[in-house]
Amino acid sequence: MVNIFFNFLPFAVGIAISPVPIITVILALFSARAKWNGPAFLLGWALGIAVVCIPVLMLTDSSKIAPVSNPSETASIVRIVLGAVLLFSAARQWKNRPKPGEAGSIPKWLLIIDTISPIKVLGVGFIFADLTNPKNTALTVAGTLTIAHSGLPAAGKAAMTILFILISCLGIAIPVFFYLAGGVSAKKILDGWKAWLMANNNGVMAIMFLIFGLLLISNGIQGLIG
Repeated sequence: MVNIFFNFLPFAVGIAISPVPIITVILALFSARAKWNGPAFLLGWALGIAVVCIPVLMLTDSSKIAPVSNPSETASIVRIVLGAVLLFSAARQWKNRPKPGEAGSIPKWLLIIDTISPIKVLGVGFIFADLTNPKNTALTVAGTLTIAHSGLPAAGKAAMTILFILISCLGIAIPVFFYLAGGVSAKKILDGWKAWLMANNNGVMAIMFLIFGLLLISNGIQGLIG
């Protein structure tokens, strides 16, 4: 079980490091209803990861995919395809990074996050987690495939999946709990985090896409030849 944990850990950490969603939750923490909006975004994020994990876990049950092909071969091909998607995304992010002297930016519509209700903030977190985030989708699928083909009993797979989701939430959870613990005094530090992430978003994402794209392709090739 320890080996399985370390196999999926890089994918969970990759999901947790998501600059734009982290910026968004920080913006939510600057709203008038920060104590509601921050946890609402975190809950939506967790549900957004889970909504991809659960069907992938179910669909990769060996009894369902065995008639088509070997499960490990199928998982390896999926990893290679996802890795290729991430490499393409890395090139696009690097190309679109701000030029020297230019300020980084985020989609303008995200600035309304501090004016909407907690229910809508929850929906934004849900959508941002996987449904509109190709990096996270690829890493969620890859991490879940690792758990699905671990050979663990159903209860063990469920426990590993929950742990995977919890680690994937850390990037959002840390600002939320930091604010809840520090209150108004935490806002200055959070504002510094937001400014740095806005300035370096494209570069960070390009590096993340490159690292995890190569990792997925390497794992996929090893699975096919091993």
